[in-house]
Amino acid sequence: MANAIFNLALPANEEVKTYAPGTPEREKLKSKIDEMEKQVLEIPLLIGGKEIYTGDTANITLPHNHKKIIGKYHKAGPKEAQMAIDAAMEAHKTWSVMDWQDRAAIFSRAADMITLTDWRYTLNAATILGQSKNVHQSEIDAACETADFFRFNIYYANKIYQEQPPHSPHGMWNRMEYRPLEGFVFAIAPFNFTTFNANLPGAPAIMGNVSILKPAGTSVYSAYFVMKLLEAAGLPAGVINFLPGNGSTLGNVLFKDKNFAGLHFTGSTPVFQQMWKTISENLPNYKSYPRIVGETGGKDFVFAHKSAEVRGLGVSLIQGAFEYQGQKCSAASRAYIPKSIWPELKEYLISEIKKMKTGDPADFSNFSNAVIDKAAFDSINSYINYAKESNDAEIIVGGKSNDKVGYFINPTIIVTTNPKFKTMEEEIFGPVLTVYIYDDEKYEETLHLCDETSPYALTGSIFAQDRSAIVLADKILKNAAGNFYINDKPTGAVVGQQPFGGARGSGTNDKAGSFLNLVRWVSPRTIKENFVPRKDFRYPFMMEK
Repeated sequence: MANAIFNLALPANEEVKTYAPGTPEREKLKSKIDEMEKQVLEIPLLIGGKEIYTGDTANITLPHNHKKIIGKYHKAGPKEAQMAIDAAMEAHKTWSVMDWQDRAAIFSRAADMITLTDWRYTLNAATILGQSKNVHQSEIDAACETADFFRFNIYYANKIYQEQPPHSPHGMWNRMEYRPLEGFVFAIAPFNFTTFNANLPGAPAIMGNVSILKPAGTSVYSAYFVMKLLEAAGLPAGVINFLPGNGSTLGNVLFKDKNFAGLHFTGSTPVFQQMWKTISENLPNYKSYPRIVGETGGKDFVFAHKSAEVRGLGVSLIQGAFEYQGQKCSAASRAYIPKSIWPELKEYLISEIKKMKTGDPADFSNFSNAVIDKAAFDSINSYINYAKESNDAEIIVGGKSNDKVGYFINPTIIVTTNPKFKTMEEEIFGPVLTVYIYDDEKYEETLHLCDETSPYALTGSIFAQDRSAIVLADKILKNAAGNFYINDKPTGAVVGQQPFGGARGSGTNDKAGSFLNLVRWVSPRTIKENFVPRKDFRYPFMMEK
């Protein structure tokens, strides 16, 4: 496989548009939202470039107006799973040997189509409608991060291909070839980020692999438009196949196939662990050991020292815990606050949260919108109700919800006297922040408590002006977060700036948006070419005087 090397410049992150009143992007997006909301879109499977209609369908409704249907999608079954494998392996024959710069050109074009054409507004509108994201959350996800993933992955791919053996003695040539995996990659995306539907199958594809994408049922709508974007950018049929459906049904076929070569997953920890177990049980069936890459759950913390600047801490708690209704694996979910600053912080948090508006994301004045579906609504409320009935917890703001029109839950703060309280330990995935107040002199002791409370290790923050306090927190919390923030919220990792991923129960920490992720999707081959073969089998020590 020929891989020309280029001196590619480091990409710049896509600028986030403000959508402020009077800006042209605001009017374009509002128009696109109105246009798409009036339609009922029928979404087929996309296998080998063909649209497949199975007849087994599910409705797509607005989370913020669950009686409003904007589409229906067809579900794949075992038959379609096998069709996707066959289509992927057929595409593998040509895609895996295509010059990398030609593959890169497709994804580079897709990035430019997002940022330079109306595709930006299509992806944003689909995300606002289908996943109930406000305009800012949609912009940084569906538009900017998707374009950034494509551009930075191309940059890092080029760097990987440049990595060659450092020395070739006279008479020989040593080189390294980075081959695609010998099979297909199963990409499984969650609902909360549209960009996952682009990057999970796209990162392996840039490296020459073929993928099968299973989006979450609650993000099929935006995922379909990602697929149509890539199709418009020139992605050959079968390179990425679009397979909505039940995960276990599809997994029963895909994980048993001899050509299964990798899993690129974002989702819950129990599901990932079960998939890993299934893969291990099928190891004898595979051509090679599959690459398993997963980013899973989090119980992300914000830890404050008595020297913390209270206003900045308060803003970060609000944004970190309640942006996109807390439905981020990186969302601030537990906070450790010293007694000395709690009264001032508490007053600020209650005051600001009471000013927040919750409602339809098409109304740009709303900060908070709906949680994704009825199951999420019920699950989150069960934690809120548990806190209401507990003797060692108090809800100081929020705690109310209403699903009459949409699945709305007000931003909620629980204060507990028990550092092992249920909502301090378990992932909620909703707009709920639990605060534990500690004695100022127990800073170091409470840092250890934070480290030992959760099985996860995704993101975390330390707030302090005292540098020695920061140094101590960094040391004790070394393994508690794969992405660690100092005086900032634990969310909002930017491609090319903060490669994202966690360890412990939070995943394999392969850092999406970096060379560390891309290198998992290649199987290197070392090649030694001898220009001057030896003429005698004997070594000098064997020679006679």
